[in-house]
Amino acid sequence: MKTKPSRIVIETLNIKGMMKNCHLSKAIAQQGLYGFKRHLQYKCNFYGIEFIEADKWYPSSKTCSKCGHVKSKLSLSERTYICEACGAVIDRDFNASINLSRYSA
Repeated sequence: MKTKPSRIVIETLNIKGMMKNCHLSKAIAQQGLYGFKRHLQYKCNFYGIEFIEADKWYPSSKTCSKCGHVKSKLSLSERTYICEACGAVIDRDFNASINLSRYSA
């Protein structure tokens, strides 16, 4: 990064629940997500960057980043978010990242 961010927001992931899914468990175990989060917290503290962990029930993927409409259902296979209210079309992960950037604890 060329400029220091003022804050970093990450999702709270239910890693235990994800490990119960036989399709995800190997990939999750290999990622070392807990260690990554712990190291990120350490670096944020060291550099004076605010570290925020969004509530695990915050619907970052289901909320439209343009109008705020929340979808009732969104399957993992849907990689493009299409808003039922305003018609916005955006990559699912990019949409979630915009919503997380606006999150306040």
